Amino acid sequence: MRKKLLHNWGLKLASLALALILWFLVVQFEDPPDTKTFSNITVRLVNTELLDKENKVYEVLDKTDVISVTVKAPKSIIGQIRTSDIVAEADVSKITDINTIAITCAVQNVEGVDSVESNRDVVRLNVEDKRTKNVRVVSKTVGEVAENYMVGATQTDLNQIQISGPASEVDQISYAGVEINVTGYTTNLSANLDVSFYDADDNLLDLDNITKNVDYIHMSVEVLATKEVPVEVNYTGVPAEGYMATGAVVSDPATVRIAGTTYTLSGISRISIPEERLDITGESSNLSDTVDLRDYLPENVSLADSDFNGRVTVTVYIEPIVEKTLEVPVENVSVVNLPEGMTAALPETEEPYILYVSGLAEFIDPLRESEVKGVVDIAAWMEEEELTELETGTYTIPITFELAEEITVEEIVVRVTVDEIV
Repeated sequence: MRKKLLHNWGLKLASLALALILWFLVVQFEDPPDTKTFSNITVRLVNTELLDKENKVYEVLDKTDVISVTVKAPKSIIGQIRTSDIVAEADVSKITDINTIAITCAVQNVEGVDSVESNRDVVRLNVEDKRTKNVRVVSKTVGEVAENYMVGATQTDLNQIQISGPASEVDQISYAGVEINVTGYTTNLSANLDVSFYDADDNLLDLDNITKNVDYIHMSVEVLATKEVPVEVNYTGVPAEGYMATGAVVSDPATVRIAGTTYTLSGISRISIPEERLDITGESSNLSDTVDLRDYLPENVSLADSDFNGRVTVTVYIEPIVEKTLEVPVENVSVVNLPEGMTAALPETEEPYILYVSGLAEFIDPLRESEVKGVVDIAAWMEEEELTELETGTYTIPITFELAEEITVEEIVVRVTVDEIV
């Protein structure tokens, strides 16, 4: 019996195999295999400088650089693995002709891992030529300043910036824009502003792969007070013989809106066109001209309406002189302002006074002989003649007719007999 046991190798081998199986089963029972999936693992691209050397830029397509990784290992080891232990890489030096790069995954700092698999095999890239160019900076304001105020000059600390990125994106950009909200402001303002990009049609572009040489642009905005003022027109000269200026002057537009500081505008009530700008000498009809008000704005004052070019049309009205002869009844003339104790008498006659008047038709045409009144003002005549006392006698004194100042009257004198009251 002992001999059989010592020399039966088949039985020995069967016993050994049974022992191994029993050991494996015990081990598996105590530390069974397990799997765990780690999500949102970012694939690190290595050797990207190779693209830089070729003046290329890249963009990861469809988030193919974010993967899930499944790790298989004994349960005791699985419990030790953290997301930070998962390493996923794609080597740019191994990029394919269709711009894909194989993903390799591993678990670092932990031994005994059976397998590491990702849900995606490759990272897909869009590779383009890199383009760099300078673009102009355009400043904008949004919103409305307070009533009776306006936005004046805007200024940025840079006129242009340099941008870089994929040629397909850089070529879309026409200019860089910054904007600031001025709603309700009555004073100047400034700020550091983010930069946006616009195409040639002023559409805002949403581009993710553009880099610029500045992080922000400083913008300042001038806020000015505004005021509506009339245009005052002056003129010089004398029209042609037989004509005269009516005194009417028209400006179109008649008022303009100006802008400046509140202090500056407080001292301005009108915009005046000087008389030397409009000379009516020798004119026999209305004089019209176009005047640029910007030449006559006070210092630090500007026109407030951007769509107004500052030019106004001014007209000085000129009309023919009208002449008329009036027969003023004698009873319409009286003596006034006699010294105390004196009497005065006009010549006894029934013949009317012949009065020659001239002026504009608007003043001459309405005149009626019966309504024209005249006076012999003794006191005024004495003052003019520098007389302090009046003796009895006969004096030649002019008649003053009560007519509009715009009417020219040919002087009429009358002999006045002055006597003392008895």
